[in-house]
Amino acid sequence: HEYIQVGKGRDVGLNQIAMFEAKVADGNAELALSRDIYRLGHRFDFFRMMSCYFTTVGVYFSGMIIVLMVYIFLYGRLYLAVSGLENFLFNEAELKENVPLEAALSFQLLVQLGLLVALPMLMERGLERGFYTALSEFIIMQLQLASVFFTFSLGTKTHYFGRTILHGGAKYRITGRGFVVRHEKFAENYRMYSRSHFTKGLELMILLLVYNIFGSTAKDFISYFLVTFSMWFLVGTWLFAPFLFNPSGFEWQKIVEDWGDWNKWINNKGGMGVTASKSWETWWDEEQEHLRYTGLWGRTLEVVLASRFFVYQYGVVYHLNISNQNKSFTVYALSWLVVVALLMVLKVASMGRQRFGADFQLMFRLLKGLLFVGFVSVLAALFPLMNLTVGDIFASILAFMPTGWALLQISQACRPLVMWTGLWDSVRALAQGYEYIMGVVIFTPVAILAWFPFVSEFQTRLLFNQAFSRGLQISRILAGGRKQQS
Repeated sequence: HEYIQVGKGRDVGLNQIAMFEAKVADGNAELALSRDIYRLGHRFDFFRMMSCYFTTVGVYFSGMIIVLMVYIFLYGRLYLAVSGLENFLFNEAELKENVPLEAALSFQLLVQLGLLVALPMLMERGLERGFYTALSEFIIMQLQLASVFFTFSLGTKTHYFGRTILHGGAKYRITGRGFVVRHEKFAENYRMYSRSHFTKGLELMILLLVYNIFGSTAKDFISYFLVTFSMWFLVGTWLFAPFLFNPSGFEWQKIVEDWGDWNKWINNKGGMGVTASKSWETWWDEEQEHLRYTGLWGRTLEVVLASRFFVYQYGVVYHLNISNQNKSFTVYALSWLVVVALLMVLKVASMGRQRFGADFQLMFRLLKGLLFVGFVSVLAALFPLMNLTVGDIFASILAFMPTGWALLQISQACRPLVMWTGLWDSVRALAQGYEYIMGVVIFTPVAILAWFPFVSEFQTRLLFNQAFSRGLQISRILAGGRKQQS
């Protein structure tokens, strides 16, 4: 007799796995907020309680603590660097030959030694199959980029678990279980990972850059590398893992098509019946859905968390040459005047787009030209008058970009109030500008790597087995031959 065997489909693509982990993280966050886990924890004995914890909410809570430790470590380093306290303590330790204090300032956190997490696995596999086999399997896992995958997965779990803890809103997410050989477009990856990985990765990257510029113990490259190498690995994983595990992610023709598709998506207006996959405005509104139903406590926490971005401006402006070593509060107040002036320029450009963009293209271009000439003229005048330097301009970008993002986050958390003031269109225009900059920053390294054919070949060998890789390469050659013949 003939028969059909039916089995459960498994998630095999990065996007499918991320969606699955997102909905499981949402469910565990809701479980952590329930009375059930509280009652179980009180009524179990110690060993059953630990078993319940590490098989349910414990995995996600522990992951969130690890990521929070990274943020606390880097923001603590940032404060020591920009406040001058690190330089003072380091000089004090050298003068008094205080070796313990000097070692503490150059201390590498144990949380960065991620290989220690693999020790239990090595011991278990070593006892079962021998330590040589365990070490071989561990090396093969690293060559297969297992560390990249699980670091990226940690970001997915932490984001959705933390957001659901703050605001609720767990929901079912469709994953799909097809055999993944299809190339995911850049716009699709951006929509899926923008808030969970890309914004956080860029934030950590700016933290590391500011610490490298202003940190005292970071002047030596070896010391800086020992302190921050795992952080840079985290940044690279969160920013570029979706493209590394994306079939044909570094194929030049796909890259060109992705760029055109992303530009079309981000510039498309939203409206009735326009889906998030077709318009940035619709997607942006859907990304704030959790803030519409959260309470006052959730909005307050969003404002408090967004306030961390003001640390950059507060610390960096006192290190600019234009400040002339002035440490008074006036310097910080004047920096806010610069922020207000930049926002006014963006507001005028937004109003000009609304009024002249459709019917008076020449007037709109003239307005943009006048704003650009005025901005360049003011900037050129500050060089001789206020001792402005090129380094000050780059440092100001690192200072003011996080401030604008903080204002965006606060505006989204206080959306009813901002809409009442009539500034919501300006907030949307500012958000679109930030999204475009983030997209360019992330897309540029991918496009540069796509120039080199061996990168695409290496990725194909990495993702697929040898037989499928050879067949895929032959199909590309045949497809190119058909195009030439046509």
